[in-house]
Amino acid sequence: MHTFFAVINRMKYITRWGLMRNVEKENIQQHSHETAVLAHALALIANERFAADVNAERAAVLAIYHDASEIVTGDMPTPIKYGSPTLRKSYAQIEEQAKKILIKRLPEYLQPQYEKILDSESAPEWPYVKAADTLSAYIKCVSEINAGNREFITAEKKLYKKLEENPLPALKIFMEEFLPAYSQTLDDQ
Repeated sequence: MHTFFAVINRMKYITRWGLMRNVEKENIQQHSHETAVLAHALALIANERFAADVNAERAAVLAIYHDASEIVTGDMPTPIKYGSPTLRKSYAQIEEQAKKILIKRLPEYLQPQYEKILDSESAPEWPYVKAADTLSAYIKCVSEINAGNREFITAEKKLYKKLEENPLPALKIFMEEFLPAYSQTLDDQ
């Protein structure tokens, strides 16, 4: 018996933003889906507007699994995860071990394929996944602030700055053409 997919299904139990009060709870399964949608869109924008050659479908798949190690580790809050070089290095080692634990839950014939997905930080699609990851976190902040939760104001400002500093032209287009709609109600859209 192989347990990989049953364990992946448990992404819905890993809550994000654990140090903050949330109007709407978010889990890593929801976040991974949104990140996949956004990574796919960013890759398509890059291809269509800037004649890039990004595999949008691969970007989406990488995004689906980008936080899979958190099934083992839980969601580490950003201030802790990146609090110091020592903590970041230690957490990176823990993430690598968690990925290995997940891979061992697959039959041998699938392990190489999922290793390519879980260890994809050198893939050409990875910058789109990371930009989408940040964009998803920013959208969460906007949603919480729109619901009256001031707890997310500082995170929103930091994430917006990070998005502005990202050099991907496709991200700039998304921010100009699509991001403003996230502050509107359905009736306004």
